[in-house]
Amino acid sequence: MNHRIRAREVRVINAATNEQLGIMRLQDALRKAEEMGLDLVEVAANANPPVCRIVDFGKYRYELAKQEKDKKANTSKVKEVKFRVNIDNHDYLTKIRHAEEFLDKGNKLKVQLQFRGRQMAHQELGMAVVLRVKDDLATMGHVDMEPKLVGRAINMVLSPLPANKRKRRFAALGYEPEDDSAEPDDDAEE
Repeated sequence: MNHRIRAREVRVINAATNEQLGIMRLQDALRKAEEMGLDLVEVAANANPPVCRIVDFGKYRYELAKQEKDKKANTSKVKEVKFRVNIDNHDYLTKIRHAEEFLDKGNKLKVQLQFRGRQMAHQELGMAVVLRVKDDLATMGHVDMEPKLVGRAINMVLSPLPANKRKRRFAALGYEPEDDSAEPDDDAEE
């Protein structure tokens, strides 16, 4: 900034009008900035000659801080939804709606199905639930990590599709998809 710039010649840009003033000697560029009541700030030191802008340094720092804050705000988080092997259809739909909501907000989604006790003997049932989740969320996200058994759980990671390609299937209240499996009879519980 100003007298700390070490180059002999600099390419000068007026930030107010965004026009290039050309290549000048450093003293001429500093004089021009002082005439305007602004600062000469080096923005591209590696260029040949270095690029400097005539700006109000306080406003320039504020704009840079604002850009950094926006970059940090756009980082995606990893949200997690947990399932069980014998999950009820209503609970399943509630969790799928939450998963769609997370993907719609641009977050990654980790799907985890946990086995308890002797459920490990029927891992294929757990894999079927995870594959059903994968199919139901296909319109909202794509699979980064395929379903994989890790210890007593099956894990899968999904990333959101681009915003213009996402279609929520379970968002509407009262919407029930066709259930492929036959529901057990009430008489069978006796």
